Amino acid sequence: MRVPLRARLFAALTLLIACAGSAGGYAGLRLGGWAGAGAGMLVGMSVVCLGSRVTISMCRLQTQDFLKRIVGDGRSEASADAVLRGIMLYEAAVFPLAADGVSAAERKARRTVAYQCAAFDDLPLSVRLAAAETLEVVDRGQDREQARAAVWALAEAVRECRAGHVGVRDEQTS
Repeated sequence: MRVPLRARLFAALTLLIACAGSAGGYAGLRLGGWAGAGAGMLVGMSVVCLGSRVTISMCRLQTQDFLKRIVGDGRSEASADAVLRGIMLYEAAVFPLAADGVSAAERKARRTVAYQCAAFDDLPLSVRLAAAETLEVVDRGQDREQARAAVWALAEAVRECRAGHVGVRDEQTS
């Protein structure tokens, strides 16, 4: 049977605290009798517990910092996704499936939302440029295929700005 790492670490920490308490108790017994033994045991166990707590806190902070450097805080990714969704909704309003499927007020509202999302400060530059190009193409409202190609390019820019995006080969990305 394989004991989980977490259980082994807790057992080792418990053993370490018990050993420190025993050593402190022995030192206290030698220096101050039975009263010193109790005080020495408490001091020894407290020092080990405090040292363990500081070490665990430092490891947690280091891990959080490492993950933050890799993943980031997520604001730019979330805003890039919001831009993509806003522009796709605007594109759907400009090129509706039914001829009179979208009113002028709804089209104007979707355009306003798309432009507000594209103007957000936390957007990466590549997404901001792709969003501007896409909005320009969709605003013209002439060629549905050209608008889809621009939205596709925006979607690629959004995907490339995500943390963990890895290029597998030149022609294939994950």
